[in-house]
Amino acid sequence: MQDILVLYYSHRGSVRALAERIAAGIESVPGMQARLRTVPRVSTVCEATEPDVPYSGAPYVEPADLEECAGLALGSLVRFGNMAAPMKYFWDGTIAGWLNGTLAGKPACVFTSSGSQHGGNESTLLSMMLPLLHHGMLIMGLPFTEPKLSSTSAGGTPYGPSHVASATGNPVLNEAESHLAFVQGQRISNLAKKLS
Repeated sequence: MQDILVLYYSHRGSVRALAERIAAGIESVPGMQARLRTVPRVSTVCEATEPDVPYSGAPYVEPADLEECAGLALGSLVRFGNMAAPMKYFWDGTIAGWLNGTLAGKPACVFTSSGSQHGGNESTLLSMMLPLLHHGMLIMGLPFTEPKLSSTSAGGTPYGPSHVASATGNPVLNEAESHLAFVQGQRISNLAKKLS
């Protein structure tokens, strides 16, 4: 079995819901499995720390997860059109892997969730691509051959799956968002399998 790392940061559960659908798509491809991981929150108080093991959800990502993965699906909620600080903080600490070429040549995709229809989904997806490009990863999006990409009135972009959670932070994906996340999981899984 080959692992695709599904690395995400979620606050109210929307990005986690997308991650789980992408993982389902990954695991629909024979010989492939998803490895769900998250990053700890970043505190504005220097003395505060997160527990070594999260209270719930996926375990925290470790350098071995990056080394062992055959591909990466990266997700973060939107923070003013950018990835959230905890995810940015994580990538800022991957210099050793960058120097070693740990992720070079591996496929990657990105996904996000915002509180409003024009809340910065596409710019957030683009911001997450930048460190992946510096790491030498092969970025893939969602093609318009997916009919739901053209017909959705909620989340979904050619840059990657997305979700519109509304101001209440509703983590429930609609049918199109769920489908597009699943398809993205299948796409990265199939590409990683071909590259290996």
